[in-house]
Amino acid sequence: MIKQFNSKMCFVCGTDNPIGLHLTFWVDGDMVWTEFTPGQEHQGYPGVLHGGITATLLDETMGRVAALRNLWMVTVKMELTYRKPVPLGQPLKVTAHMEELRGSRMTTIGQIVLPDGTVAVEGKGLYLRLPEERKEQFVAELQVQGFDVSSYV
Repeated sequence: MIKQFNSKMCFVCGTDNPIGLHLTFWVDGDMVWTEFTPGQEHQGYPGVLHGGITATLLDETMGRVAALRNLWMVTVKMELTYRKPVPLGQPLKVTAHMEELRGSRMTTIGQIVLPDGTVAVEGKGLYLRLPEERKEQFVAELQVQGFDVSSYV
């Protein structure tokens, strides 16, 4: 397993973001995954993870699949199917893999899996490659923050 990069201020993976989720992402073959245990501060309905946080977890995990090919992409569209409520206080596994890469577009499939192996949420994402000039802006900004992007450009 290989650990993926973190940035400093990303809401999901940012190491220095005081209100962020501080997640670590891993690569296992062609799959990206992370684990997250939601707390009370992440709830929508009592005892249930907020759907926006659920979407955030899947978007970040599915989008990170692009890094497996050293691609810089942004979310264009996401579709989620909520199969079961996602409980608080239980470790979740969030996984994603590429479905298709065609030209500047990538589609990915993701899941949020409960501790008993039940798939609570399924996602499908469409991502678009960043224009080169925008990618260069992001790379420069990340370098200012002290992030080593050399293996991702």
